[in-house]
Amino acid sequence: MPASPSTARAINDRLALRLLQREGPLTAGRLKELTGLSRPSVADLVERLRDAGLITVVGEAGERRRGPNARLYGIVADRAHLAALDVRTESVAVVVADLLGRPLAEASLPMGDGTGTGRAVERAVALVERTAGAGGATRLHTVGVGAPGLIDPATGDLRDSAGLPAWHRRLVAALTERLPARVLVENETNLAARAEQRDGAAHDQDTFVLLWLGAGAGAAVVLDGVLRRGASGGAGEIGFLPVPGTGGLPTATACDGGFHSLAGSAAVADLAADHGLKAEPEPGELPAAALVRHAVDTGHAPFLAALADRVAIGAASVAAVLDPGCVVLGGELGRAGGEALAARVAERVAAMSPLPTEVRASALGGAAVLRGALLTARDAAQEELFATGA
Repeated sequence: MPASPSTARAINDRLALRLLQREGPLTAGRLKELTGLSRPSVADLVERLRDAGLITVVGEAGERRRGPNARLYGIVADRAHLAALDVRTESVAVVVADLLGRPLAEASLPMGDGTGTGRAVERAVALVERTAGAGGATRLHTVGVGAPGLIDPATGDLRDSAGLPAWHRRLVAALTERLPARVLVENETNLAARAEQRDGAAHDQDTFVLLWLGAGAGAAVVLDGVLRRGASGGAGEIGFLPVPGTGGLPTATACDGGFHSLAGSAAVADLAADHGLKAEPEPGELPAAALVRHAVDTGHAPFLAALADRVAIGAASVAAVLDPGCVVLGGELGRAGGEALAARVAERVAAMSPLPTEVRASALGGAAVLRGALLTARDAAQEELFATGA
């Protein structure tokens, strides 16, 4: 059945807003070309969106053009403000942005081992509030949170996980109570994959696996453009994958003896020590990432070969089960290894697996989690505002 006039108008409005989001400011004439709508229909939708406070005139197109036809319309970026958090075991990073996802203020805060749960939560929430104030955001609409651990697919909540600080779970509830804002939490590796697909190394891939190499080892699975979380939210917990060369097996509560013991930062630091490597980390840099970066800079082939042997075990295992065709080496270590590590891993995977698997270096590294959290907050806020005009 044909759509009702009100439904057709809503569809056209959403289409115009998506075009303005993707293309930036556009004239009414350009909107007409891109939407295929008539000039009167475009004029009506522009008026509706202006009345709803979603778009406004942001300039004119070209110096020679004047008048109504030259007006450039753009999304009202300060209609809503967003925040994104990257919650690590020992730190929190936050960025506050406008509705288009343009950063307005950023900050980070270390969390020492001796910081109690209540104090850690209070310091993290206060950091968000201060950063929002610095960015001119009097009220936050949506907050995206990236954290290690499993997300319950039924509730969307961060599940209790052994080895992770208790303040991680309590932080989400505290943010919801204090701001108030819509708070969305997602596993950090999944957010990194989203960022790499949107803005990074997997921008041309609908199916790929992000192999996260950081303090721990994890993976995010994207199949046919859809992030796959698994029945319990644990898809990609590759740190628990039993592998040769660790001298043991993982348990239900600890990933020691699994792939984590080959490719986690502590294991990589030990491997570097075995090869006599030393490096001074930059501020905020993982010591293991500094060692990998130093090995790449100095062309330390033996260490890079040994590291590639380890990473390839995880990459080949993923290829054998999922056949993703592309594996991105993400996280701080993947970023530090760059193309030098990715090329070595690709050679080893090709020798181990009959399935063609491209191996790429991360384009975003450790920044991918925060970027993914911001994309999540932005998309959710736009979905709500663009649907209701609220």
